[in-house]
Amino acid sequence: MTLQETIQQIRKECRLAMNGVASSSMREKGLTYKLNFGLMQEQIKRIAGEYAPDSQLAELLWQEETRELKIFATLLYPTEKFTEETADRWLAEIPNQEIREQVCINLFQRLPFAENKAMEWVGSSSPETRITGYWLLARLILRKGIKETLDVNRFPFVWDDIYADDLFLRNAALLVLKHTGRQSKQEADNILAKIVDFKGSANPLKQEAYNNITFEFEFFFG
Repeated sequence: MTLQETIQQIRKECRLAMNGVASSSMREKGLTYKLNFGLMQEQIKRIAGEYAPDSQLAELLWQEETRELKIFATLLYPTEKFTEETADRWLAEIPNQEIREQVCINLFQRLPFAENKAMEWVGSSSPETRITGYWLLARLILRKGIKETLDVNRFPFVWDDIYADDLFLRNAALLVLKHTGRQSKQEADNILAKIVDFKGSANPLKQEAYNNITFEFEFFFG
């Protein structure tokens, strides 16, 4: 079976399992794709399990404008063949938050250079790049894929990003600070000291960030 025939077979399986209600719901929530079959994650993983990992197949799937095929790409790309250059290219081609999360969970966090790439991305001048960097770092901390305790002073933009107008940037920055602070009480206190001036701020986003992080650490450390 050729690569194109394999893609057609995958597409056929997706069509047979299509969930129109889920697809419409995603579209209403702003997740727009040229084609969306509305499959649940369990269904996608089940179908992906029928195919052997293949870098060429994954590259072709990634270029498709179909939700499920892009997610299949993140599941079928062999990590040992995925280079730093490919990671940078895929980063620039992420179309929305759902695919960002899927590529971080299914692929990026499993790469041997994941930590270095994440730290590079959080230092980028591009907000879109930083969103992925923050998300990847949070995933690495969560699965204990970080070699040592992270120092938030290495995140040059995070103190502005936690009250950014962009919802995805704001949420990603808050997420990485929460997971970084969970590493130790000392790091949590360091983060709180950095945002103490946010308390009672006239800027509602600063106030929200302060309350959000304070509640997180109070709950986590008791």
